[in-house]
Amino acid sequence: MAWHLLLPLVMLGISPIPGAFQDSALSPTQEEPEDLDCGRPEPSARIVGGSDAQPGSWPWQVSLHHGGGHICGGSLIAPSWVLSAAHCFITNGTLEPAAEWSVLLGVHSQDGPLDGAHARAVAAIMVPANYSQVELGADLALLRLASPASLGPAVQPVCLPRASHRFAHGTACWATGWGDVQEADPLPLPWVLQEVELRLLGEAACQCLYSRPGPFNLTLQLLPGMLCAGYPEGRRDTCQGDSGGPLVCEEGGRWFQAGITSFGFGCGRRNRPGVFTAVASYEAWIREQVMGSEPGPAFPIQPQKPQSDPQELREENCTIALPECGKAPRPGAWPWEARVMVPGSRPCYGALVSESWVLAPASCFLDRSSSDGPPRDLDTWQVLLPSRPRAERVARLVPHENATWDDAFDLALLQLGAPVNLSVAPRPVCLPHPEHYFLPGSRCRLARWGRGESAPGPGALLEAELLGRWWCHCLYGRKGAAVPLPGDPPHALCPAYREEEEAGRCWNDSCWSLLCQEEGTWFLAGIRDLPSGCLRPRAFFPLQTHGPWISHVTRGAYLEDQLAWDWGPDGEETETQTCPPHTEYGACGLRPEAAPMGVLWPWLAEVHVAGDRVCTGILLAPGWVLVATHCVLRPGSTTVPYIEVYLGRAGASPLPQGHQTSSAPPLLCQTTEGSWVLVGVAVQGSRELFAAIGPEEAWISQTVGEAHFLPPSGSPHWPTGGSNLCPQELARASGSPRAVHFLLLLTLLIQS
Repeated sequence: MAWHLLLPLVMLGISPIPGAFQDSALSPTQEEPEDLDCGRPEPSARIVGGSDAQPGSWPWQVSLHHGGGHICGGSLIAPSWVLSAAHCFITNGTLEPAAEWSVLLGVHSQDGPLDGAHARAVAAIMVPANYSQVELGADLALLRLASPASLGPAVQPVCLPRASHRFAHGTACWATGWGDVQEADPLPLPWVLQEVELRLLGEAACQCLYSRPGPFNLTLQLLPGMLCAGYPEGRRDTCQGDSGGPLVCEEGGRWFQAGITSFGFGCGRRNRPGVFTAVASYEAWIREQVMGSEPGPAFPIQPQKPQSDPQELREENCTIALPECGKAPRPGAWPWEARVMVPGSRPCYGALVSESWVLAPASCFLDRSSSDGPPRDLDTWQVLLPSRPRAERVARLVPHENATWDDAFDLALLQLGAPVNLSVAPRPVCLPHPEHYFLPGSRCRLARWGRGESAPGPGALLEAELLGRWWCHCLYGRKGAAVPLPGDPPHALCPAYREEEEAGRCWNDSCWSLLCQEEGTWFLAGIRDLPSGCLRPRAFFPLQTHGPWISHVTRGAYLEDQLAWDWGPDGEETETQTCPPHTEYGACGLRPEAAPMGVLWPWLAEVHVAGDRVCTGILLAPGWVLVATHCVLRPGSTTVPYIEVYLGRAGASPLPQGHQTSSAPPLLCQTTEGSWVLVGVAVQGSRELFAAIGPEEAWISQTVGEAHFLPPSGSPHWPTGGSNLCPQELARASGSPRAVHFLLLLTLLIQS
């Protein structure tokens, strides 16, 4: 997990290069010129969670351009000087040439006529010599303009605080910029300057928030020269593209620049306020660099000492904000369940994701064979929410742009006619960020999703447990494909149900969504199960890949950080893994790491022979099971009796009364890739002698056609100890003419 610099492009791992930066040696301070006014915008008719600024309200805000476009913000501190962030100008430890940068002053909208705006070339860029990377501090830069700015109503310098200046904790300040309005969500045209009110957090409170581990156990040590601004509950913040811009606070009728936008973990996330460079800490360095410039920056004396509570200065209360989503009184009583009623259609189930938006399958509302666009009768639609006495009106339908051709994108957002009050029921469900990693073993439930009536019995309360990412990805992925690491969106989520038979159905064409719980908070983790044969476990399309789209449309959905991230000391989840060989129906020989319901081997089948026998079978392909001949046929008989085959429950269910097990145990060996190989089947009356499978490849392949045999180069891995010993001579044994008489292939009549 990387820290998000507030740039359009993330630049991490910057290392200092001796001599690349200006010397930061301090010199005696000099008094500011008396004739330079600062921090007084002309009277005018006013980022994440922000709004459009009024023209001329922040006349010191500048836009720094590189390669023809906006990269960072900055602030005018004197006619020839601009203050910004160091990380904007350093790539791989090297300071970029000043000639490649330009400064746009007096601009309000970056698209359209630039009335009153003008550009200046950059003559020099200065960065503290001790700057190396943002989380180590000293993230500021000074730009000397090639020619002074033209001061006027739209272009004015901001005041700078002295080193002794103290901004009271809780002070309401303002950050400005043209950065993303949400994570990975650029500011839309016409690119109007944004403003957002943020409150200063004391060092103790901010450090407390960042000392609380987040996803991937990420914490941060605040250093001198850093300050925090924002809210524990998040939702208002600076973001990518705001770097270098000012955080200003008003005192005595003047605006002082308290901070420089530096970095943060995401944008507007809970308990992760923005981190700024504290300008007051660098008074001496700024004076050193601008020495001799006339006029230089203004450092007015603080009008009056802010009255702070002595206890506040010593220590602040650390208030951890709890998630505002995903709380349910009990499993199955989902306060976010939304039922969309469309005249002439069955109800469509979705989920409330914010005070104004419901997420549901687009297939409920769009005819995939038609290109007429969204329906026009929205005024007749209604949404029923828990604990709401009346139905909600639907004002707008926004289907995903790919909803008409891919089930993984079968999503639509419905905007309610009026926001609902979230301080009482209903409550929204939490949504995962793209880097969210649902841990194997997570406790999940199935909830109604799409059209249809509720499932009979306890179906809507089915409990599930997530299986490992490697196993799930390889079952549905490609041969040799690399398994996505934690932090990368998975291709599928595979839950193991406690009631597989019930969970595998869709009553009246209804389907399921997957809800997973972390520290008492429910996340909508997956939608719709992937198309799959009845022999595979269910898999869901992960919702986290759609977080940016949902956030972009709703501008208020509750995307929440991962709440559980203890992967244990082995660290296996972070190792790169690849998938074993595949058949047309997915990887063969894959065994779940955590065997649900006591099913240790998912390819084992119970073969019930008419009368009183139960044999052990091996699933070779979706329509074929291998079983020992002696277990099925009576001695001397060639008549095949009535047989029933049960899959996915071997060892989990008691045998019917009176039945006996006539088992021919298989011999299984594990390859270095991780898949399991059937090497032999025990001969009658023995658990030590086996009929080798390899020599029967031609017969099995000719009969089945879909069975997957291990390539010659992929010999099994023979462990040096333990109970999985597989003799090499058996794996390479030559076939006996009598071996085929030990094996019988059963073709399955699959009933849906």
